Amino acid sequence: MKTFIQPLASEWLELAKRPENNTSGDVFASVQAILDRIKAEGDKAVIEFNTKFDGYANTLLEVSNKELEFAENLLPTELKSAIELAAANISTFHKAQKLSEIVVETAPGVICRQKMVAIDKVGLYIPGGTAPLFSTVLMLAIPAAIAGCSEVVLCTPPSANGSIHPAILFAAKLTGVHRVFKIGGVQAIGAMAYGTETVPAVYKIFGPGNQYVTAAKQLVSLRTVAIDMPAGPSEVLVMADEQADASFVAADLLAQAEHGATSQVILVTTSESLAQRAYDETMRILATLPRKEMAEKAINNSRIIVLKNDEEMMAFSNLYAPEHLIINTNNADELAEKATNAGSVFIGALTPESAG
Repeated sequence: MKTFIQPLASEWLELAKRPENNTSGDVFASVQAILDRIKAEGDKAVIEFNTKFDGYANTLLEVSNKELEFAENLLPTELKSAIELAAANISTFHKAQKLSEIVVETAPGVICRQKMVAIDKVGLYIPGGTAPLFSTVLMLAIPAAIAGCSEVVLCTPPSANGSIHPAILFAAKLTGVHRVFKIGGVQAIGAMAYGTETVPAVYKIFGPGNQYVTAAKQLVSLRTVAIDMPAGPSEVLVMADEQADASFVAADLLAQAEHGATSQVILVTTSESLAQRAYDETMRILATLPRKEMAEKAINNSRIIVLKNDEEMMAFSNLYAPEHLIINTNNADELAEKATNAGSVFIGALTPESAG
């Protein structure tokens, strides 16, 4: 993780570059070949690719009600309570976003009406390879339930013995997902796009994934089904000043670095002292992480940038346009109002991205 001290504005574009992601024609060609097999052969091809990529060779693709109920018994009470609390908060926030019907008379006798209608069938993809993203279940399934989608199906990679992390299953049951399938990767996207003997075809697919899942979503969206977006690697920019707690800054950086080897984290600060303390804390905590190897690769793609003042920090942040922006400064509320390019903004020392 390299540190840059007061770089010239002419150097900012280079510092704002993301890590290279493999979007070569080879990736799309291999993904298209898998999708073609899924479309032509249905469950047979799904089972073949499940076996090849996840080691799961069983023909049983759907999670049973018994498995869903048993998953709840496998989770500690503390984790279940945390998931339930998060679900309640997410639900409250999204319910507030429901829009009323809009009726406008644009000219005498000309009435235009905008009506919000839920997508009938939606598919959710939940990564589970390097970490069980049960938070993604909450963020996707709760809005689907509030919108009133009549069929919500979820696909997630199984282990070789066919098990799925109980937190994913608990979150799926809690949020009203109708059907859960033990299918990962490209084969999951193909199954939800085209439908198989077991998996229903949906009208829109949501959820993150690796480069192969992203390529699959892009390809099926050309002719068959809508997608939310082709999501790239996860990232965070932390903006901090001299008063920031270096351990908080390090935790915010590493929490995002753990997402994957191609993730990127950036610290922007006006304090060389904080830059050094945050670096030292990041390296100290990194050595203790269970997912150290994954986070270490992301840290190698990351950087610390020391700038002259708040105006430069905000200008760099708006240039970089981070997925997540954390503002850990004394004047965080004031700076947050100047953030124009960010996916989500977390204001203050006690508002980590993980709380969002």
